[in-house]
Amino acid sequence: MPLPPAVPLRKRVHIRSIAIEGWKRDDNLWDIEGRLTDVKDHDYPLASGVRPQGQPVHDMRVRLTINREFDVVAAAAVSDAVPYPDGCEKIAPEYARLVGLNLMRGYRKTVGEMFEGVRGCAHLTELLLGLPAAAVQTLASEMRDTEGHDPLAKPFQLDRCHALDTSSETVRRYYPRWYRGQKTGS
Repeated sequence: MPLPPAVPLRKRVHIRSIAIEGWKRDDNLWDIEGRLTDVKDHDYPLASGVRPQGQPVHDMRVRLTINREFDVVAAAAVSDAVPYPDGCEKIAPEYARLVGLNLMRGYRKTVGEMFEGVRGCAHLTELLLGLPAAAVQTLASEMRDTEGHDPLAKPFQLDRCHALDTSSETVRRYYPRWYRGQKTGS
């Protein structure tokens, strides 16, 4: 279903692209890689000089290596295009501090606190916030959503979004064993 028509007439001036890929490694770990690019539809004047139309203002990448428990065992960040060369890209090594975090336990909050303001790059930090959901999808490729290694364990994805709330009609329909009935009250 498309978005409703935009009103009034408009002209595009900016494109932000975010791509995230999940990779299974030969050593039973996974790499979750993200890339963020910002491109203008016009020549863009910056204090560092004019960025010609179509050339990235930002082109940044991150890679988190995780284990099956979603623990970050390695982290890297690079900035190939930045608005302020010899300044922006210097923060990238700080993102190695992500090692030891768990993507499913407080990750987004911790990342926000670790790299808030001048302690990080707003663009790299924003890119990192999308990696947990992509990691879940990457590891989901390894197991059916209705099966687990432990048949008595609740499927991982339940109670992680509104559709899969264990009191939802969706869970009643597709995961009846785990359905706990409608919530009472408001």
